[in-house]
Amino acid sequence: MELKDWNDHSKRLLKAELIKRGISHDELATRLQDYGILETKSSIDSKISRGTFSATFLIQCLHVIGCNNFAIENQLLMAADPYVEYKKVQHENN
Repeated sequence: MELKDWNDHSKRLLKAELIKRGISHDELATRLQDYGILETKSSIDSKISRGTFSATFLIQCLHVIGCNNFAIENQLLMAADPYVEYKKVQHENN
């Protein structure tokens, strides 16, 4: 598998987890900033669009959106399904 394919899989995994929770890139930036991780909506847009972000960034994002588990196999096959309605998780300030 080519690097481009792995980048695409990583991008789709993160996007799917954000969609499931109804979290926008702007909200993700706010949540990251609450943990002292300085990202802007624009920087997040670029990283996710390219799919070339670090494992650290991925773990930080998953943590702040409350994703403790995910199945890589399911995510690799999953395309964002616009017909599925997901429950939005309310952001709580610490």
